[in-house]
Amino acid sequence: MMYEVKVYVTLKEGVLDPQGSAVKNSLHHLGYEGVEEVRIGKVMTLRIEAEKDTVDAQVKEMCDKLLANPVIEDYTYETEEVVSS
Repeated sequence: MMYEVKVYVTLKEGVLDPQGSAVKNSLHHLGYEGVEEVRIGKVMTLRIEAEKDTVDAQVKEMCDKLLANPVIEDYTYETEEVVSS
């Protein structure tokens, strides 16, 4: 089966986010004073051909080994089966 996996990687709570701070300051300069916090993250879309019972384990392993830095980042993901017509 083919699966599409969206992986969301964000900095852990308490880890400084200088890029997010810069974006927040820029938004304030543009007049958006109501913005209290900006956190920058990344989204990756993977297409994986695998058996259904192995997809989660593969994605977790990929995230732990390469896609996210477990010391400073958290990740979540969504898996959807790709239906071919």
